[in-house]
Amino acid sequence: MKDFAAIDFETANWCRSSICSIGIVIVRKGKFVEKIYSLVRPEPEWYSFWNTQIHGLSLEDTANAKIFPEVWTKIAPLIAGLPLVAHNSPFDEGCLRATFSVYGMDYPDYQFYCTCNASRKMFGKILPNHKLHTVAEYCGYDLRNHHHALADAEACAWIALQVFGIDDVIN
Repeated sequence: MKDFAAIDFETANWCRSSICSIGIVIVRKGKFVEKIYSLVRPEPEWYSFWNTQIHGLSLEDTANAKIFPEVWTKIAPLIAGLPLVAHNSPFDEGCLRATFSVYGMDYPDYQFYCTCNASRKMFGKILPNHKLHTVAEYCGYDLRNHHHALADAEACAWIALQVFGIDDVIN
């Protein structure tokens, strides 16, 4: 797989539809060609203490951000036809599906691949765990800003290039 979009969502609270930031890295022919980051006004629009502790975003950060449909309208054409890659893809796919549902949008049945599952198969017990920062480090990526959606998407793209059989990793 040389063409894909690595994606990561951060959420404001326990609701999967509460996407508050999106990070996407588009990879074509094994090379990073575009990076997209956007804050999103979450739905529902409230922040849990724990989520803010994890990613550092709060209501003040997204109060003037666009709602998901406005953000996704610009993203959708850029990722059209590409498989989506995420670390722990059931979470990210769940967020995407829930948010599409909340806004009454037709879900286009994106094809997701999971770098966490792939790393378990490829690296097994070599790693102490298969968390994003652990796998990224093992694959040679320095994830300095973990839980920033774009940084996590970049790490995921880097991992995907390793675990899905692409040797020519050029950033």
